[in-house]
Amino acid sequence: MKLATYERLRIAEKAAVYRRHDAQFADWACGSSIVEHSDLTQVRVYELAELLAKRGTVPTAGWVFEKLIAADRLTSAAMWLVVHMTYAKRVRLSGQALEAADFKTTPEGHTGGSLNMVPAYVGYLTANLVSAMTRSWIMGQGHCVAAIEAVNTLVGNLSPEQRERYSFSEAGLSQLVADFYSYAIRPDGSPAAPIGSHVNAHTAGGLFEGGYLGFAELEYVHMPLPGESLVAFLSDGAFEEQRGSDWSPRWWRAHDSGPVMPIMILNGRRIEQRSAVTQDGGADWLRTHLRQSGFDPIDIDGRDAAAFTWAILEMESRLTTSSEAIRSGTLRYPVPLPYAIAHTIKGYGFPGAGSIQAHNLPLDGNPSTDAAARRSFNDGAKRLWVAPEAVREAVEAFSIHAAQKRHKEADHRLATRSVAIPSLPEPAWRSPGETTFSPMGAIDAYFVDLVRANPGLRPRVANPDELQSNHMGETLKVLKHRVNRPEPGVPEAIDGSVITALNEEAVIGAVLGNKGGINLAVTYEAFAVKMLGALRQEMIFARDRREVGRPSGWISVPVIVTSHTWENGKNELSHQDPTFAEALLGEMSDVSRILFPADANTAVEALRSVYTRTGQIACLVVPKRPVADVFDAEDSRMLVSRGGAIVAGDVSESAMQLVAIGAYQLREALRARQRLESRGCRACVAYLFEPGRFREPRDAMEEQVVARDEELRSLFPAVLPRIFITHTRPEPMIGVLRRLEAGRVPSRFAGFRNRGGTLDIFGMLFANRCTWAHLVQACAELLGAAPQGMLEPNEIAALAGNGDPRAIF
Repeated sequence: MKLATYERLRIAEKAAVYRRHDAQFADWACGSSIVEHSDLTQVRVYELAELLAKRGTVPTAGWVFEKLIAADRLTSAAMWLVVHMTYAKRVRLSGQALEAADFKTTPEGHTGGSLNMVPAYVGYLTANLVSAMTRSWIMGQGHCVAAIEAVNTLVGNLSPEQRERYSFSEAGLSQLVADFYSYAIRPDGSPAAPIGSHVNAHTAGGLFEGGYLGFAELEYVHMPLPGESLVAFLSDGAFEEQRGSDWSPRWWRAHDSGPVMPIMILNGRRIEQRSAVTQDGGADWLRTHLRQSGFDPIDIDGRDAAAFTWAILEMESRLTTSSEAIRSGTLRYPVPLPYAIAHTIKGYGFPGAGSIQAHNLPLDGNPSTDAAARRSFNDGAKRLWVAPEAVREAVEAFSIHAAQKRHKEADHRLATRSVAIPSLPEPAWRSPGETTFSPMGAIDAYFVDLVRANPGLRPRVANPDELQSNHMGETLKVLKHRVNRPEPGVPEAIDGSVITALNEEAVIGAVLGNKGGINLAVTYEAFAVKMLGALRQEMIFARDRREVGRPSGWISVPVIVTSHTWENGKNELSHQDPTFAEALLGEMSDVSRILFPADANTAVEALRSVYTRTGQIACLVVPKRPVADVFDAEDSRMLVSRGGAIVAGDVSESAMQLVAIGAYQLREALRARQRLESRGCRACVAYLFEPGRFREPRDAMEEQVVARDEELRSLFPAVLPRIFITHTRPEPMIGVLRRLEAGRVPSRFAGFRNRGGTLDIFGMLFANRCTWAHLVQACAELLGAAPQGMLEPNEIAALAGNGDPRAIF
């Protein structure tokens, strides 16, 4: 942070005046062995305290300075605990040097970043304390969890299972440091310690793992509802991870969101080298970039908790002022979004700070075996140590939530989000017959009705592609693209609810962040793969919360993949890719649902079923082109409820079963059955709407959502040979559905074979050997029958690659 010489002198003189004027302020301003307060921070803090006292928020300005002295002590004590978490098996509250036997043989921890996060998190707690308001927090760099757990343990801000295990005592803190990276495991295979390498379901107040860097940057602006406030801790390393973090000013609106306060920890280093920000010019470059993107950058001292406290309250104030200006008409969107740049060096406060190894293990050796490293640790820890009595006094200063009538930080608004199941209007059901209709068109109409029926739920639609092209025109017309300068004649609005950017990571962040509302994501199937990291992180965290008895309360999020593999033939093979559904099939079925609607009715019922649940991600593979109406209202409800159904034929009278997964696959299976029946082969067709319901359960939680054996066998008798035809590649589905295979009954799988190009639907089916005729041929082979008895000569020639493919059109 660069200030002109005159400005520096003016600030220094002002700070000196304040110190002479107020003894309590001077006591705080002198700092400690590890915590120093710059002149600029002193001036900012003094004027903040005076303002808070004038408003009546605090008893006196001196009261604020007392709390800040407590914050300094808490900062040092937490940093001392962090380095013990990395290197030691125990602590000595007396500050006595540790011996070789006290150290871990294999130390582990993201020590430098965690040390940097301590003053940031303490500053957040202090901002809540001096304003008597509990804000929410999110940390993008989840590997810095040691900072959060250390501070939380000291102040007693713990989850129930942590409270039983950790406390501010030598035994309790020793248990904490021993648990960190202990790799202890329970008999059921789950981790034994309620602390992990990243923010997890045990972390008090944690709502985001932060294991996939860059996604917090994309989500934070969409998180708080009106009346809520969020502090987002970000890193300069993650800044270069995902595009879209600099678009936040495009999306923030005062009428539908609470204040967001992003804070970047600018320590200059990522894992093995300097960060790109540092290489490009450091804070000066970043400041310019932020201003160009619509942010209002604020420089602070990243080594000082008080600087973070000031920044949080200052950013909130600036955003509130901007909101008032918007309402009065004196300011237009985008508002300058305050953004704090916290200057520090990686691992500040401990030996090795600023070096490459500061990221992980800052010492030049292992203290358990290296005497020099041991001396270095003990010297560094001694500088951070705070007497237990002083720590207890600091903790008491922070423990006044009840008196202030506010929640503890473990229970902040976003961490305890619980949303009621929305009102679900009755769909406009279609009658099966010869008619065809676009399933995406049906979803479009229903989603608009759903939004109108739930005015209290903030809607967000993630759109990285083309809503109009994907048959979501009514949704676009009603909700509109969110922009700052609407173009006449285009469905755009300042308050639009459709978040559009040609970037899958950025737009999926909008719906994942909107956990207080109702969401929908629509994308080309091939490009949904770019969303996987963000979605997997959400599913993992939601499942972890369920395992510890605190299930997530946000309404489940449907991700609709359309313009999909089989109907996107007008483009090349890059646009024909079922990887997204295949990858989600690998996740646990109680949090990851993969649904294959067959027609308009089942598409709408699938969407309805997603919104009746919480804490799940659901992939809906939906055709946008018109397909035949197969299921009526009652059949659709039954299909979605059971996960599968018999569509045609009688399983008890059939010699062959065709199992379809996907709308176009069902069409081919029904055509194949028609030919088989016409040639004297009795066959039935089953449709698998939710394949994950029929898998072999992998644990007790998944067992609760999969079909029971009797349900499975009612649809898939053990005695019938089967042909599976799936929207996905066959291999992943073979693994998922191995439970359907019983005894020695043979089966075959057809699906996407990585064949494609500029082809129509029939061309895609033919190229991947998935037409009705290919299914008939496979049935003949399974039954030991001659193909000539079921197919015409020109059809056989086409299948053999010697004739005209259109013979089987």
